[in-house]
Amino acid sequence: MALIVLAADKGAPGVTTAATALAAVWPRPVLLAECDPAGGDLAYRLPAAGGGVLNPGRGLLTLGATARRGLEPAQLHQHTQKIIGGLDVLVGLTHGEQAAGLTWLWGPLGRSLAGVPDADVIADCGRLGAHPQIADLIAEAEQVVLLTRATLDHVAHLRERLQVTKAHGVAVIADPRNYRGSIEDVRRIVGPSVQFVHGLAYDPKGAELLRGQWGGRLDRSLLIRTARDLAARLVSHR
Repeated sequence: MALIVLAADKGAPGVTTAATALAAVWPRPVLLAECDPAGGDLAYRLPAAGGGVLNPGRGLLTLGATARRGLEPAQLHQHTQKIIGGLDVLVGLTHGEQAAGLTWLWGPLGRSLAGVPDADVIADCGRLGAHPQIADLIAEAEQVVLLTRATLDHVAHLRERLQVTKAHGVAVIADPRNYRGSIEDVRRIVGPSVQFVHGLAYDPKGAELLRGQWGGRLDRSLLIRTARDLAARLVSHR
């Protein structure tokens, strides 16, 4: 169906939290793929469907071990795991050193993620810059969204990144006390370089709930309410 990439520049916040929140409220079947070459922590952050823990060794590591013989979209689900709530997750690398032997993987992985027939894919690509080969995956995305905060240093990094990275939109991690103002400030600065600038609430309590307490309290959090708005915006821009 569609590959949607979330990423950020140096110092920018919350890509994994944003990707998880979006996947939790996505209005269609979806796979959350942890594709940060620097390593990720979904395996230690999210509870498995049965109430236990996710297996950090099953995901990109096992996929990479078999993909040298070819990689097809149908193979991906052999390496995914389910978390509480039924969301399918492709767990990423556990540390950046593992990426050294997988520099060839990102292009084929991007093509396979973009070709999943029965679900959209939200890919957490982490912070950009340290691993240029991730550009091969990003090139396969239907939409690329860069995250930023509405501070001068973060927006300055964002503007530089927009000159070298094809991005369709920006998501501002905005303080609820000045939510609309922060989004407008970033929209004014980036101008027409992206198709849209949207918001996602800075909500530490909601982020903690996202780590395991999936239920009514999480659904009422500012994080999830604004993630639902962002998800609707991304779907409408397809």
